[in-house]
Amino acid sequence: MKAKHGLFSHLSKDVPASIVVFLVALPLCLGIALASGAPPFSGIIAGLIGGIVVAGISKSSVSVSGPAAGLTVIVLSGVQDLGNNFQAFLLVVAAAGIFQILFGIFRLGIIGYWFPSSVIRGMLAAIGLILIMKQIPHGVGYDKDFEGDESFLQPDNENTFSEILNAFNFISPSAVIICIISMAILILFDTKLIKQFKVFQFIPGSLIVVVLGIVLNEFFTKQGTGLSGDHLVNLPVAGSTQEFFGFFSSPYWTALSNYTVYVLAIKLAIVASLETLLSVEAADKIDPFKRVTPTNRELIAQGSGNLISGLIGGLPITAVIVRSSVNVNSGARTKMSAIFHGTWLLIAVALLAPFINKIPNASLAAILLMTGYKLSKPTLYKEAWSRGMDHFMPFIVTIVAILFSDLLIGIGIGMVVGIYYVARANFKTVHRLHQHNDNYLLRFYKDVTFMNKAAIMETLENIPDNVTLIIDGRKSDFIDDDIIEALLNYQQAAELRGIRVILEGIPDYNDNTKSKS
Repeated sequence: MKAKHGLFSHLSKDVPASIVVFLVALPLCLGIALASGAPPFSGIIAGLIGGIVVAGISKSSVSVSGPAAGLTVIVLSGVQDLGNNFQAFLLVVAAAGIFQILFGIFRLGIIGYWFPSSVIRGMLAAIGLILIMKQIPHGVGYDKDFEGDESFLQPDNENTFSEILNAFNFISPSAVIICIISMAILILFDTKLIKQFKVFQFIPGSLIVVVLGIVLNEFFTKQGTGLSGDHLVNLPVAGSTQEFFGFFSSPYWTALSNYTVYVLAIKLAIVASLETLLSVEAADKIDPFKRVTPTNRELIAQGSGNLISGLIGGLPITAVIVRSSVNVNSGARTKMSAIFHGTWLLIAVALLAPFINKIPNASLAAILLMTGYKLSKPTLYKEAWSRGMDHFMPFIVTIVAILFSDLLIGIGIGMVVGIYYVARANFKTVHRLHQHNDNYLLRFYKDVTFMNKAAIMETLENIPDNVTLIIDGRKSDFIDDDIIEALLNYQQAAELRGIRVILEGIPDYNDNTKSKS
């Protein structure tokens, strides 16, 4: 009975959360397909495969997979490189999946653990800010740009800030009202006043927002001010079973002899794997239960998804932090939420497209605006600052770099800054100076390499004249020849300043083993 109760408890959270993720994923899948120069339905295929297949194989509890905005450039340029043949590019997707499976088998998922927590937190905060800035135009009724555009520079020659300014020239009062009311409901659902009622523990505010958005827009339509066209979700509608299966397509097998397919596949596999590992790491950090995803299993799951997606006409798949964040914030407990969201996508395109197409983009914008705030709320910056500059600088640089470039470039820049602060911290802790009257002790710790030379020499230069200095290397496992040479030179020159230098545990200059008793 207890097990059944636990299962019911999880499903009572996972099912409503999956509906919210599905509603957010739907326009993203369509928009990313359009941005990639691919058939609209290819994004839907990737979304349902990411849910049903990838989540089924993966051991991640909260991450959601599907088409990613970060891969649009690779898809767009890849299709062009293959003679504007999308079906030839499907071979690239399938081959990339095979490479990812091999990455997982050879345990390359360990790379996901190499990213500093400050950079991952910076990525989450940056995604939050991007969500806010990218959804403001949709919130005021300007829906010309595609959903899911995460890059600062956009294909329509706008950038994030110019797009916001331009959007205010096309304000739709109906969209603004729907968005504001939707945000008010979402804020209200986060208060103790609402949470105390058990019924609202099973009905997420996001679901109410979507239903209310449809009702409000129907009311505005009767008044002659309703939203239509680009302002609503635009899902392909199949008139028959035959037409529905016509949305799927198979690869252009003749392209197997084209070496470009394999070059693009390797590139896609590497980028998709990196984005997946970053997103999964970030999703684990916001998981309320702090569960850890096996990264090698995740690469195998993603590879399996891409292999199948490529074979039936879908875009490439990665774990995506936006949908994963919505999943967590909607109360998901297990991977069943991601599986259900893929199932809803399949049911929606097969049976419910006319109803889904009534949802205003302004309602979805409100959900994403609130998700963005939760990912980048002020307390996150305050906490990063309180941890010191070694944590704060990689954190803030990652945010700025992602905002003004894209996800992978921003992460790369953040990593460089993070490595700098790690190296600087190691340089500081590799030696320590102690003083007692006219006696000084310089003690080495860890491995001492040529990279520590500048910091050590600066310390030695600040030793006053006419004192005794003991340089102790007995607690160090390795001392570089460059350091030994510098110490011997200093010992000789120090006599001119009246400094008596005693070397203890410093190996001979030519002793490369540096072993100590």
